[in-house]
Amino acid sequence: MKTILITGCSSGIGYDAAHGLKRAGWRVFATCRAEADCARLQAEGLESFTLDVDDSDSIASAVAEVVARTGGTLDALYNNAAFACPGAVEDLPRGALREIFETNLFGLHELTCRVIPMMRAQGHGRIVNCSSVLGIVGIRWRGAYAASKFALEGLTDILRLEMSDTPIRVILIEPGPIASRIRANSIPHFEHWIDWRNSPRRAEYEAKLLKRLYQGGKPDRWQLPPAAVTAKILRALESPHPQPRYYVTTPTWVSGIARRLLSTRMLDRLLGRG
Repeated sequence: MKTILITGCSSGIGYDAAHGLKRAGWRVFATCRAEADCARLQAEGLESFTLDVDDSDSIASAVAEVVARTGGTLDALYNNAAFACPGAVEDLPRGALREIFETNLFGLHELTCRVIPMMRAQGHGRIVNCSSVLGIVGIRWRGAYAASKFALEGLTDILRLEMSDTPIRVILIEPGPIASRIRANSIPHFEHWIDWRNSPRRAEYEAKLLKRLYQGGKPDRWQLPPAAVTAKILRALESPHPQPRYYVTTPTWVSGIARRLLSTRMLDRLLGRG
């Protein structure tokens, strides 16, 4: 039975991936930051223990737990844990960017570097990083999240190049709009960091972003369920020759094509409509 470690399994994409991969025959280590979430997943039949990617000690303990449970092997890592902090770029304080990069990039990087030696020793491995359509193009109000995903894309591309002389494969999953709690989970970060009441864009916040955050509304036009991402993860893990990137949802495909074909000015006009 092949083994995989997944981060951020309390809900959404990570939760669906954990259950979907288990059904597909994988031994899944489904990790969460909170012990209560781990207990809930254990009750659902998953192997779950805590892993907070913001905490180096937690990362070390989680990897040690994997080693203890498998005897020192791990076939795959799916780096899923991430969060968003919406707001205009001019309103983002340094602390907000530091916080989001700690989770979305630095912790992911540290965990990845800790599992690579196991994969080298066993002679194979798959590292799958969850990026986003916002790692391809950026849109208003998502500056912090897009910056972290653009950085993740670059780091993953270089790691893939550097691992090309090894049997370790490095892959990006790039979802567009997926039904999850990422919007609701972003509210505490927005409230902590963004002083929108004193922003020169206060009227725009009130007319657009606040309604989207607090009132919800209809799902995005092209939104898919988390199972769509799980299907691409399985392809990335089980294909003999995995692609470097797997797009999920129509907006990701459109954005990827637009990024390659359109000038910056034309792309700005297209994205400015949102």
